[in-house]
Formats: sequence, structure tokens, C-alpha cells
Amino acid sequence: MAGGSGLIERFYREVMEEGNLDLIDELGSENYTDHEEPMPGQPSGLDGIKFYVKTFRSAFPDIKAKAIEPTMVDGDLEAARVVLTGTHEGELMGRAATGNTVEFSGIDIIRIQDGKVVEHWGLTDMLKLLQQTGAVQM
Repeated sequence: MAGGSGLIERFYREVMEEGNLDLIDELGSENYTDHEEPMPGQPSGLDGIKFYVKTFRSAFPDIKAKAIEPTMVDGDLEAARVVLTGTHEGELMGRAATGNTVEFSGIDIIRIQDGKVVEHWGLTDMLKLLQQTGAVQM
């Protein structure tokens, strides 16, 4: 990512894929605000990010960021589209493991202040994900 800090890529590579939850405290501000609708039971702040990561890593232990593109950096904002893949091997929001391979995308926008993420806006294609786990029929 030319000229960018690459915090979104670090999050997906080191936190989501590798499970380094301690990096959340390093990358995120204690004043962090998430503008995304929380998952059921998800707390606010940095604890909410940890909850989100634990939920997805538990459901998809082999989760990988297949693509992190396009990316954009403009001043204190960074944005990226992310495509995730994984095998549904654990419970996800009350849905038992299916063994299905899933692929779904999301878009993240973060605001960075003093090298730390202070705000996040995002959207995950939960409908596509839930369809692939059999929770939603279309």
C-alpha cells in the first residue's frame, strides 16, 4: 500500500489469521469507536474487536484474507475491501459447524490518530456468509 500505514492489512494478517489478540491493544486507541452494528453479545471498544476476532477464529480456525484490495489512504483515513475464506468448523452465532468452505467479503474504513485506530466503519457480507453456512436459504 503505497504511502499508507497498512493497519487494515496488519489486522487481517496478524490478528484474524494468526490470532495475535495483543496486537489489538497496540493498534487500537483506548478511545476506539466502532460504527458498525455489533454482533449479538459484542461489547464496545477494543473488547468488541477481540470478541469479533474470537468469534470468527472459533468458527473458522483456518480463516485467511484471500485478498485485501483495493486499498486507499487519504490523510488519516485508510480503507480496504477484504475477501475472507475459511472452513466452518465451529459454531457461528448459534449455527453448528457444517464443514462448508466459505468465502465472503467486507469493507473497512478506519481513522488513525497518533498511529492508532480511533474509529472504524465497516460492512461484512453476512447474508452471503450465512447462506454458505446454511443458516439462510434463498
